[in-house]
Amino acid sequence: MTIADTALSLAPELAAIVGEQHVGSEQHAAQFEINGVAPAAVVSPESPEEVAAILQLANSRGLVVAPAGGFTKQDIGGVPERIDILLRTTRMNTVEHYDPGDLTIGLNAGIPFAAAQQQLSQHQQWIPCDAANLGNATVGGLLATGAAGPLKSTFGGMRDFCIGIQFVTADGKAAKGGGRVVKNVAGYDLMKLMIGSYGSLAVITKANFKIFPRPRQTRTFVCPFPSLEEALAFRGRVFRSPLTPMCLEIVSPCALEYLCDPPQVRDADAYTPSHPVSAPSTEWQIVLRAAGSDNVLARYARELGSAIARSVEGAGEEQLWSWISNFEYAVLHRHRNAMVMYTHLSIQSVGPAIQALERTAPDYNFVAAALGRAGTGNLVLSFIPLSVDPPSAMQYANCVSAFRGLVPPGSSAEVAHCPKEAKPHFDVWGTTPTDVATMQAVKRAIDPNNILNRGRFIV
Repeated sequence: MTIADTALSLAPELAAIVGEQHVGSEQHAAQFEINGVAPAAVVSPESPEEVAAILQLANSRGLVVAPAGGFTKQDIGGVPERIDILLRTTRMNTVEHYDPGDLTIGLNAGIPFAAAQQQLSQHQQWIPCDAANLGNATVGGLLATGAAGPLKSTFGGMRDFCIGIQFVTADGKAAKGGGRVVKNVAGYDLMKLMIGSYGSLAVITKANFKIFPRPRQTRTFVCPFPSLEEALAFRGRVFRSPLTPMCLEIVSPCALEYLCDPPQVRDADAYTPSHPVSAPSTEWQIVLRAAGSDNVLARYARELGSAIARSVEGAGEEQLWSWISNFEYAVLHRHRNAMVMYTHLSIQSVGPAIQALERTAPDYNFVAAALGRAGTGNLVLSFIPLSVDPPSAMQYANCVSAFRGLVPPGSSAEVAHCPKEAKPHFDVWGTTPTDVATMQAVKRAIDPNNILNRGRFIV
């Protein structure tokens, strides 16, 4: 059966569930390709009950479903085998409950994170997440991808302040984990299982969060160094001091070029396949963000001393951290064929991992750019093609293999973005055999017919 045939056969049944106006046409579906694979049908449910009905239909017919929110991270993962139904949660976009005094909020999965944050700001509160693309990313999508940004250094990621979650399994059964209060213990920790599963186990429909008072005053200190070793030595000095910064980022010389607004061009292809990289600075930076009273911020200035090249606050500070959060997309905007990797390292492995990047990239005709959490080991590493002609698929594969061979044992390095043609040639997730066996067992138990995001994980 062709994609067009599948769309025609599904349309009446999906329309009976959500209404005809919420089922996309074939032309509409073509706008939502995932790694070059177009869905046969796009459907937008309004409630968990409609999500359950769609999944029951798909499970009974052996159809493959790809859940989606703001469509900001759908290219991460393997190439889908096929997509019969793209299930978008964007109509499920309301605040379920909000108790400013109890410091909790319940959100439907399709609400844009920025909209939820705006409501919290009326009471000087927030969910401390500054992942990329927050203007479009939905709450469910951020949970499904385990998203985090520079604030992870202090607050952790979305999983660390999610206290309850509701979801629908592949066979259309509603389930939940956690609750609406901060202190709850009820059975298996299903929240942690769903967070970071990339929509391969269930469709998240609602989530409850503990929220925090928003800092009334922050300031950012930019500290430059002539070498990676000196930047990391300064990081160690911060660790040993009484300072507790909100964010602590390390920025490589080449990465500095992308901490700016994207270039404005008339032709969207002007930067593809690869816009030439400018001659990079030789300066490494530690960028530190602090919160507190005037006295507290003055103490930061004294403790950091002559290492500070400049300090930023107000609108300029917000802009700088937005650029840092969206670094990978600034690279991809200018270099369609760039490869971006995420690392999960020990703090001691940050330096060796960046050194491995800088050793590996030139061998395969890439320029290296690194940025990330110097205090947690979560780095964003970019391999930017040197030439206008895109590298071959095997160049990407060999580069990934070489880099992973150099990072310290126990580290994880997943390929978040690269040309889809290269993905069949290596494991984008970079998991160990034990991890894969565990993933396979969980997947078979929760989604035995493998209808959710088939092909996204190589398992």
